[in-house]
Amino acid sequence: MLNLRPLTVSVCKIAIEAGQFLRKERKEFQREQVIEKHAHDYVSYVDKESERLIVERLSALLPQAGFVTEEGSAVYTGEDYCWVIDPLDGTTNYIHDNAPYCVSIALRSRTELLLGVVYEVCRNECYYAWKDGKAYLNRKEIHVSDVRNVENAFLILELPYNYQNYKPTIEYLLHELYGKVSGIRMNGSAAISL
Repeated sequence: MLNLRPLTVSVCKIAIEAGQFLRKERKEFQREQVIEKHAHDYVSYVDKESERLIVERLSALLPQAGFVTEEGSAVYTGEDYCWVIDPLDGTTNYIHDNAPYCVSIALRSRTELLLGVVYEVCRNECYYAWKDGKAYLNRKEIHVSDVRNVENAFLILELPYNYQNYKPTIEYLLHELYGKVSGIRMNGSAAISL
């Protein structure tokens, strides 16, 4: 049985280390170093190196776990535990030097999510939670909004890079919600939006 609280604290340190790498590399980053995997779906050496660092650290932390990674540097082969990693969520924002972007790490068992960590690099904010625990932002407990009606809701949504598949749904949601809520924003990082 895993002790999730100290494990989550260790994962936060790994996410912050990867975020520091992203921050340092951003100063030297050149757009020409970007590869387009698919239309509007980008990857660079920064994504790959951040992922390599995270996989290396997590492998030492929990050697019996497999991996599902954004850039495919490690694989899940049926282990009881599996790390799910996006080493740079918000790559398009990063490419354009536009906040936010983050490091996202989760651990799941075969049947449930056990912990999650999202480190927002530009604001130095680490969000984290574990199963049967509470949620935190930089060691302060956080809660979901207590807004109970649509008129006062502030919505954050994200558009997938392959938005054409979702275009009717997106158009419907925007048509139904725009003007009926306090505000709608897109920030470019799905993990942060959650």
